[in-house]
This record gives sequence, C-alpha cells and structure tokens, in this order.
Amino acid sequence: MAAAEFDIPEIKDYIEVPKLREGVMAHAKTFIAPQAVQDFMGYPHELADNWKESALEKMGDLLGKYRSLKVFLDACVHCGACTDKCHYYLGTSDPKNMPVARQDLMRQVYRRYFTTAGKLFPKLVGAKDLTKDVLDDWYNYYHQCSECRRCSVFCPYGIDTAEITMAGREILNHIGMGQKYSNEILGKVQKIGNNLGLPGPALLDTLEGLEEDIEADTGVAVKMPIDVKGAEVLLVTPSADFFSEPHVESLIGYAKVFHAAGTSWTLSTHASEAGNFGLFNGNYETMRKVAMRIRDAALELGVKRIVVGECGHAWRVAYSFWNTLTGIGYGADDPFSIELQKQLDPNYPQPQHICELTNDLIKSGKIKVDPSLNDDLIVTYHDSCNVARASRMGTEPGGQFTIPRELIKSVVNNFHNMADDTIYESTFCCGGGGGLLTDDLMEVRVKGALPRVTALNNVVKEHQVNFMATICAICKAQFTKVLPKYGFDMSMVGGVHQLVSKAIKLD
Repeated sequence: MAAAEFDIPEIKDYIEVPKLREGVMAHAKTFIAPQAVQDFMGYPHELADNWKESALEKMGDLLGKYRSLKVFLDACVHCGACTDKCHYYLGTSDPKNMPVARQDLMRQVYRRYFTTAGKLFPKLVGAKDLTKDVLDDWYNYYHQCSECRRCSVFCPYGIDTAEITMAGREILNHIGMGQKYSNEILGKVQKIGNNLGLPGPALLDTLEGLEEDIEADTGVAVKMPIDVKGAEVLLVTPSADFFSEPHVESLIGYAKVFHAAGTSWTLSTHASEAGNFGLFNGNYETMRKVAMRIRDAALELGVKRIVVGECGHAWRVAYSFWNTLTGIGYGADDPFSIELQKQLDPNYPQPQHICELTNDLIKSGKIKVDPSLNDDLIVTYHDSCNVARASRMGTEPGGQFTIPRELIKSVVNNFHNMADDTIYESTFCCGGGGGLLTDDLMEVRVKGALPRVTALNNVVKEHQVNFMATICAICKAQFTKVLPKYGFDMSMVGGVHQLVSKAIKLD
C-alpha cells in the first residue's frame, strides 16, 4: 500500500519550536503484526475479551521487574525541560510527541491502577482508565518514538522516555498489538540468522562477488571469509552491509582493514547479524535469544576477539547488554560463559567496535592511509543516538564521540562538525530508529528528520559539506531515503569505513 501524501517541512536556518497542533499525527499508525508472526514470537495476534486485565497484569509485572520504570513514572514534575527536545515533536508539532506527554500516556494509567491516590481520587492526580482509545494512543505514539534518549539528557531527573516506550510496546505485544515491521525482523533473525532473511548460500555468493569487485578495483585479492574456524576475529555487522548501498562500502572497508593489518577474521552464517530489535520491543528474553547467536558462533569458531560493525543499536546492545545476556564480557558465571572468557583474548576489549580497532591500527602505524584520496569530499559526522547516549568506545569517557572523529580526520583532509547543540550527547536522531524504519511510517520519519536536516543544511551552506558520515545502518538507510525529500542527494550519506576504504593503502 502506497504511503499517504503529506507536506514536507520547510528547512529554516534554525530549529524552530512549533506551535501546538493537537492530534495532527494521530493518523500515523504502523501495521499490526499478523498471526503467523505473533505466533512465532509467542504473543496473541488479536485483542482478547480480557485484554484490559491482561495489559494491567503485564504492566504490574514490568513495574515489579524494572525499578527504573516505576521511578520514571513517579518522578516527573512536568517541569517542561524535555518538551522541545524530541525531534518528532519539533518535526510534527503534535503535543503527544513531547516526551512528557508521551510518558503521560502510560503515567495516567499507572496512577489510576497502581497508586492509592489514583484509585481514590483519579481526577485530582490526572489518572485515567485504560480504554481502547488510550490503547490506540499507546500504539500510535509509542511508535512515534525512536527510543533515542535525547530527552533524558535534558531531564533534571534523568527520566528515560525510551524505557517507558519499551514497556508500552511490550504490553502491546502481550495483548496482541505487536508491530509488523519489528516482529517480522525478529522472526527472521531467529529463524535464519539475520534481519533480512538472507540464507547462508546467498550470503556466501554475495561475499564472493564483493571479493571479485575489490580485486578488479584495486588489483589486490582482499578476502571476505565466512565460517572459518580458528580465525582471530569474529566480525558481527548489520546485514544491510551485505547488499545495500551505501552500507556495503563500509563492509569493503572492514575487509581492507583486516587485510592491510594482516589480521585473520571471519564472518558467521549463524550470527551474520549484529542488529537486535529485541531492544526496540522492550523484551529482554527476545534480546537474549538474538544475542546468544553471537556467543554460539564465537565458541564454535574458536575466535579470540569479537568486533562489531557500524550499527548504532547493535553497539548499544553489545556494549551494555552482552555481558549479562550472553556472557560476552566479564561477570557471567554459567559454564559456556566461563569457557568463552577463557577463549577470548583479555588484551582486547570484548566486544570491540570496528572504529576503535581501525583507529588504533592507524595511530600505531600498522596500516597506512592517504587522506588526499578523499579530497573530493568535505565531510561532517552524524552521532548516532544509541552510540552517543547509551554506550562508550575506548578507555576514556566520551570515546564514542572522539574515536570516530579521530578516525575520520585521519582519512580525510576536510572535516567540519555540525552545530554544538546538535552533536555529541545532544545529537538529534536520524528519525528512523527504534523500529520506525518502515514505509508505513514515512511521514513520521521525514518529519522526525527535520532537526538533523536543519543542522546538516547549515553546515552545507557554511562549509560546502558534501558527505555526512555515520556509523549506524539504520541512519544510513533512513537518510538515503529521507534526504532526497529535502532536496539533498542520497549519495552524500555513507559510513566512516567507506572513507577508510578509499584512503587505505593495500599491499
């Protein structure tokens, strides 16, 4: 079904706080998952007669399991610090896309059923009954949140709207209102091993074709090994890197880095996907099942290091959750985790980001680069939200900001940051993260990209920037689709290792 027509916001010289337009995005509804998808995920596929009781039971379960959720629902004083911080509110002007209002969709129900004041005096404390209309608002507006956590940076109490969104989506799944896009992807990755459903033979054929392309272009036989036992490094990267532009250019860059460094490495057909949409749905058991493929592949192949490619939420899951979900990293005590810890090389971070690895190799002189080969490009950098606000890189605080920029500056001669209040921990989301990268939410995606496009447009005008690098597969896919709506060329978006690939010297 073709997406409905909508007005493209006007790009101005500054990020404007819009006038409120109540309900202007109430129509933006993503497709509900069909029965086969929900059955595989272990969820009902439609609302039952007792959906209200089931939803409240699940909410009570989450409140008991995650203390942070209860704290966030209790702590808000409606101070307004977050109201203009969400890219979806700035792009759509719908007040329910203000972080505080999006939180209140659940907070009102929480107060009605889980607080004494709400049970006795609901109107006095802003409590509401859970009705079908409220449930529809949950479904619509919790899928107009990319879980980017920008609002939490500015909240004086540190309230994280992402956790409330995750809880809302988990409750919706539990009662039969799962999202088609995210749940289909979670089914593919568990059945086949990657989000795109690429079977092993197709993956192998793709890699062989890329090897031929690299050799034809460079005269060097750079290999892309897969399922090689005894390799030093297991690379886990988003599946978009295997077939889609511009993502594949970064995959070529990874291969050239390993080749130039003389490092043995491998991909895995069993764990060919770094992305983990279990994070977006708020279900930690699903996230664990998806992440366990990585541990299984590492044990099977006997690797010494695990490196994650350019994917924002994949790095967040790897950095923040793999140790407790799978035992990759220190602290887990089940037999397989202990075996893996003995196997992995303690001299390296486990896991390690590909930018950190490449940056170290260049700084140590183990690989050589010629930045003049990128002199046709004037580059800026987009901080992906899950890297910027939910992970780190390297050994120093803020490494997730400095390391990618150091790497870029080592392979290009012309680099300019966007405005200070739109980068680092204040970075604006691309507008397509958190399970929103689907065409049925194109209006949300285009309007949500407005703040980032505004900052990009300013640096284009001031410094003639013609390339925006990023280290997130979702950002790349979002920008290549959305930037043309604003009059930019889709080819101006690419990966950091796309730049590395052009500059690296190969033997």
